[in-house]
Amino acid sequence: MQKTISPIDGSVFVERALATPSAIDGALQRAVEAQRAWSQVPLKDRMAIARKFVEAMETKADEIGVELTWQMGRPVRYTPNEIKRGFAERARFMIDAAPKALADHAVAPKEGFTRFIRKTPLGVVFVVAPWNYPYLTAVNSVVPAIVAGNAVVLKHSAQTPLSAERFADAWRAAGLPDGVFQFLHLAHSDVERVIGDSRVDFVVFTGSVSGGHAIQQAAAKRFIGATLELGGKDPAYVRADANMEDAVENLVDGAMFNSGQSCCGIERIYAHADAFDEFVERAVALTKTYVLGNPLDAATTLGPMVRTSAAEFVRAQVKEAIAQGARAHLNIDKQPGTPYLAPEILTNVDHRKRVMTEESFGPVVGIMRVASDEEAIALMNDSAYGLTAAIWTQDQDVALRIGDHIATGTWFMNRCDYLDPALAWTGVKDTGRGCSLSSLGYDSLTRLKSFHLRSI
Repeated sequence: MQKTISPIDGSVFVERALATPSAIDGALQRAVEAQRAWSQVPLKDRMAIARKFVEAMETKADEIGVELTWQMGRPVRYTPNEIKRGFAERARFMIDAAPKALADHAVAPKEGFTRFIRKTPLGVVFVVAPWNYPYLTAVNSVVPAIVAGNAVVLKHSAQTPLSAERFADAWRAAGLPDGVFQFLHLAHSDVERVIGDSRVDFVVFTGSVSGGHAIQQAAAKRFIGATLELGGKDPAYVRADANMEDAVENLVDGAMFNSGQSCCGIERIYAHADAFDEFVERAVALTKTYVLGNPLDAATTLGPMVRTSAAEFVRAQVKEAIAQGARAHLNIDKQPGTPYLAPEILTNVDHRKRVMTEESFGPVVGIMRVASDEEAIALMNDSAYGLTAAIWTQDQDVALRIGDHIATGTWFMNRCDYLDPALAWTGVKDTGRGCSLSSLGYDSLTRLKSFHLRSI
């Protein structure tokens, strides 16, 4: 039995039986059979069903938001927006992008021949999704995979199992044929078993670096592909010419929203010496306005972390940094031993401290003074990760120049912690491999088939 412990009060919020071997076998067989028929449905009809799916999710957004708060702790004032904003935006973009992205690719004319390259569905796509943004992360692959003509089997985090069930409800309401979308509540050991099954054709995984290594190794045994979005330690650089009010507002939100539990959240900031003091002063003042408390209370702006062990990990990073000479500007953590962790800003930090190099995934950020663009570039690149990076400046030419030197999947100017569905979502180094979203996101969810037709 799988139990979901709510970070709100430590109670068991959901219990679900794990799929048995026979249930896993049945789901995969249904997926294979359903996908054969689904792949023959015209694209316009697949798109229409996907649009109905999004509408069905939107009608339940407030209800979904409350249960999501119970499962992972994000304040209820924000959770419905995961569906109403990001989820809906990404899904609709990918649906609208499908005709062009999936169109046949013509080659140069040749007398007596008809030649083109067609993108065909892979078959069965296995999606392993995380708890921190359970709808935003899953929609990146689930919707385009189904629109492209694949079947999907979703394994969601044990912390947010109801997310998988809400997907299934909405697809059912939209009229998706049985078997095209299914979910399984699985033990970790069963995930490798599913990947090793010959009926699975592709894997999409969002999670830890260690989990990504396990997924990659399992997929490699069968020569199937995998898209991996793993860890992050995303940096930001505040130049001397930055709009200070905008930089503070966006970067504090980028570091603290969702209790810092965001793959592309800001975890380290480098401020130019001419901007450092003002930036720190303003950032501390703004962070003090956050209200830590019960996430079911509409006044709460910062809820608990997902579990006590996660909060204790961040506490240990902060305590160690302070012992090594870092300055804590807030130091208001009043609930040790619980998942309720108050935000913290640290200065007098450098890359000898874990808090500046090791993924925190919590409401803490270190701010380091730098003397030049060159120093900022070197420090931003001094990481095992590379999902996003950001710069605050008034000079777009400078932003482009610096961006060309940063090892990252996405480079932002004057914004952060955002995913534009028109752009490829990808990363470098230990952040993972592959691409989702944008029209290019369909490439990994299809295989190429060349047609070479000779006229006689």
